[in-house]
Amino acid sequence: MLVSLTVGKVDAGVAVLLTEDKRLIEFPSILLPPDISSGSIVDITVARNFDSEARTAAAFQSLQNTIYHTFGLRSPSPPVLRCRNATQTSVVLEWDPVELATAELRSLSLYRNGSKAGSIPRPTETLATKISGLAVDTAYTFHLVLRTSAGTYSSEKLTVRTHKMTELSGITITPGIMAAPLRESLVQTVERIGAKIIDTVRIDTTHFVCTEGRGQAWEKAVESNVPVVVPDWIKGCEREGRIVGVRAYYLDADPRFRQVGPGVLQQHQQLGQNSAGQSQQSVPLTSPRTEVTPPTPEQPKAQLAERPMGTQEQDRAQGQQRREESDNETSSSVPEQAPLPLEHRLEQKVIAEEPKTRTEDMKPHPPSAEKGAENNDSEDEEESEQQSPSTENPNNFDDIQL
Repeated sequence: MLVSLTVGKVDAGVAVLLTEDKRLIEFPSILLPPDISSGSIVDITVARNFDSEARTAAAFQSLQNTIYHTFGLRSPSPPVLRCRNATQTSVVLEWDPVELATAELRSLSLYRNGSKAGSIPRPTETLATKISGLAVDTAYTFHLVLRTSAGTYSSEKLTVRTHKMTELSGITITPGIMAAPLRESLVQTVERIGAKIIDTVRIDTTHFVCTEGRGQAWEKAVESNVPVVVPDWIKGCEREGRIVGVRAYYLDADPRFRQVGPGVLQQHQQLGQNSAGQSQQSVPLTSPRTEVTPPTPEQPKAQLAERPMGTQEQDRAQGQQRREESDNETSSSVPEQAPLPLEHRLEQKVIAEEPKTRTEDMKPHPPSAEKGAENNDSEDEEESEQQSPSTENPNNFDDIQL
């Protein structure tokens, strides 16, 4: 197809061509002859190139097939999470190498109980991690989340329960330098308690057992913050039937603080508590109290005179004893004193009542009253002489007027 166009303007990069119906066409000036100018007429032939179209379509289809077989047949796989070891306060998790196919890795994160616990450093190289600081005998749920350029993939949830204090199967030890008989005894003890023993220090090593702090394995254990203990620690766990503290079993620890029998410390504590409880029961604490003794009702003199001599003494002694008991109870701070004998108490009472008798004798009385009093006194003296023939008895109080 031949087309004639008129050059309207020629610029450095673009030329303006005019058609017969006065339409403008911008055309690259580099494709025009070099000697043209404004007003020149050029003829342009236009034709379709079928061979070039076929070659271009074939090349594009080949590229599509290459992209499909390279990036479309395989995709990243979800991580597979497993539990390698569990103890009372830690869990060691491991997983298979991450399969990314042709995708690019963005991140690999660990989730605990639905919350993000952290990101795994160097996901293509790291295949295990240790989670510490967990509670004893508690269930936890873990899962991994893989993020790539091809999408996000999550592993199945894994539920792990930490061990009880009496479960020793989570112990994983690495032996160090020690005598051969001691090493054989250590292996037998580990087998009896159901623990594991490995030759190298790994992420799941819980304790490093040795008798000398030297060697490459010892240095790696110290660098990894693995407790370094003596073989007696395994023996102590076997004796106690539970995990025992490692502080007393370090290489530089004092052996006197180590437990030498099953539950020695617990037994001493229990005995101390029992003895304290018994002492508290045997000596109960009582608050001070005050008791008031009611007064003894007065009795007529005739009744006192008729009563036997022994009964009067007994009544006085009982009254004096009740007063002493009330004084002791009201004043708890005053130290107790031994009670006086009955004879001394009666002598003190006689001395205290003699002034009263003398005062009553000195009072004036009417003549009739004096005669009646003399008759009564004579009758009282006769009765007292009949009842007590001996007048030298210090316990006879009939001559005292009450």
